[in-house]
Amino acid sequence: MTSYKAGYRAGFAAFGATMAYVIVQLLQLVRVLRFPWDEILIFGASLCIVIPFVLEMLALHYTTSGEKRFWSHAALLFSVIYAVFVIANYVTQLALVIPAKRHGGYSTIRILDQTPHSLLWNFDALGYICMGLAMALAIPVFERGGFQKWVRLSFLANAAVTPLIAVVYFYPVYSEKLLILGSPWAITAPLAMLLLAILLKKKYVQR
Repeated sequence: MTSYKAGYRAGFAAFGATMAYVIVQLLQLVRVLRFPWDEILIFGASLCIVIPFVLEMLALHYTTSGEKRFWSHAALLFSVIYAVFVIANYVTQLALVIPAKRHGGYSTIRILDQTPHSLLWNFDALGYICMGLAMALAIPVFERGGFQKWVRLSFLANAAVTPLIAVVYFYPVYSEKLLILGSPWAITAPLAMLLLAILLKKKYVQR
């Protein structure tokens, strides 16, 4: 399987997982989901984004040539940093915290719960900030014309949203209203993943 083919398949998977996350987040906000399924689905969907996104960025690096590979490599490194932070968080929530909440052992592990401004909350924040930085660093890889222009713009848009994500996570007083500030991410992140996947598929077909 070529880098292009693996990359566009991973990209479509990342896009699908991100859209699933967005849908679950909306269902949480309107109180359709209840514990434990609200947490199982939100952390599960988030976990499903990680590996496809890293593989998509890996494919971008392997299909980039010349001096632009510096930027694709930098983007890949920050993708890996994102993966380390969020996998540590989501596996902890799914395998330890949620079962403890359900079976009466929460008091012993509550420090590991992802609550506002907790340790794992900061892990999640750093993860998504690193994802935004990965996309920002990848911007120079893309041409300013043709279909690559749209991929470039989508990565630029997602990078521009990253400071808003930081505010949502690190503002001293958290509220659900703050999520509105970061809501553009629900468009920019999946769009960037989708357009990169389409670009890789176009390159694969042209080979």
